[in-house]
Amino acid sequence: MVSSSNTPATRKPVAQLYYELLTLGDELLLGLTANGHLTFIGAQLGRRGVTLRRNITITDDADVIVAQFRESWARADVVITTGGLGPTCDDRTRECLAEVLGQKLVHDASVEASIVARFARLGRTMTPNNLKQALVFERGEVLVNANGTAPGLWVEQDGKILVMLPGPPNELQPMFIEQIVPRLAARGLLTEKEAYVQLRTSGVGESALETRLQPIFDRFGAALSIAFCAHSGHVDCRVSSPGGQLDDLQLQVIAAQCAKLLGEDFVCYGHDSLAKVCADMLRAQEKTLACAETASGGLLANSFTDISGASKFFAGGTVCYSNESKMQLLDVPECLLAQHGAVSAENAVAMATGAAEKLGADYAVAITGFAGPCGGTQENPVGTFFLALHAPHGVWSKKLSYPGPRTTVKVRAVNAALDWLRRELVRAASGASAISPRGEAMQ
Repeated sequence: MVSSSNTPATRKPVAQLYYELLTLGDELLLGLTANGHLTFIGAQLGRRGVTLRRNITITDDADVIVAQFRESWARADVVITTGGLGPTCDDRTRECLAEVLGQKLVHDASVEASIVARFARLGRTMTPNNLKQALVFERGEVLVNANGTAPGLWVEQDGKILVMLPGPPNELQPMFIEQIVPRLAARGLLTEKEAYVQLRTSGVGESALETRLQPIFDRFGAALSIAFCAHSGHVDCRVSSPGGQLDDLQLQVIAAQCAKLLGEDFVCYGHDSLAKVCADMLRAQEKTLACAETASGGLLANSFTDISGASKFFAGGTVCYSNESKMQLLDVPECLLAQHGAVSAENAVAMATGAAEKLGADYAVAITGFAGPCGGTQENPVGTFFLALHAPHGVWSKKLSYPGPRTTVKVRAVNAALDWLRRELVRAASGASAISPRGEAMQ
């Protein structure tokens, strides 16, 4: 293997390095699998001062792989590939790249032992073609795959680095975070820590956010670089100093000034989700949460159960689509449903109250609405949602309108519910009075 002293770190600053990502697989081009590798790897590199210069998705055809890798290897400092390391006949990445690099593939007994052991743990019979995954570069390193049978591969050659990763996200992502990022940083190919300070905000749009923060940014001129990224339910603002005029402490001070100016619209520093922020505050305040859902179909509950240790703060949730289930599981009065309907402020309040009482929770959030494309009324058309928040000192509801595709409006309703809960928990932590959706103080 070529010494790390011959890597691109000896020639270029991190920001000038050329990283290229090759995502391989017919399933990507056929639309059978989403290319989540681009968003994941691009985000991870961006946090460490590198902009991914190019992503190319190609088929599993051997000639195409060879031609594209030859081009990428000639241009890039670091090439990352995903997919094509498995046991089947269409997994050709390893063999094709070995041809371009002029490297022999050799059998690695330790990799074979790992594959055999994994099949034994799963109680499955290993077929002979799985041993194909034990072929590694003669002048390279093996990257351990704790969640699958195909190891990753690392090669340093020609003053460049090749990183080869398996395709399944549950295998690739922990390998990238735990092995690839530290290796690249150790060679000076990534910054040692995040290259920017990120503020996560909610309740304010991208353009309005820039307008509010611009007076702070103007104080630092060209020394400060600003980037915004809008997501469903929140907007991120990244502050950095690519030229190095401002150090990390100065960037943190600037970010703190922005957070203070934003008030409750500031969610957190970094990358935590709205659910994670709510979870942390519930734990800190030693409070519990329940939820009740119709139109969102369990998405709200899932956002909390995705968090490790959710049982410490999350009492549970119900998905009640029929009126009968609302009455049986949440004690929603039949007369209330008959008078106001399932999509109403009254029903949302009854659902939240029922969830809190049935599950013994301090807080409860309820979501009901017309997600579409059918349903709706003249008064409450498709895209209408009613949220309710039950807290120790009262219960409120609010009406929202989210026109759009069914999957989109469900996510938007959940994010709105999470943000409402977050703001209430912020107020509770500060000892402030609760504020109704219309802004009136409620004792």
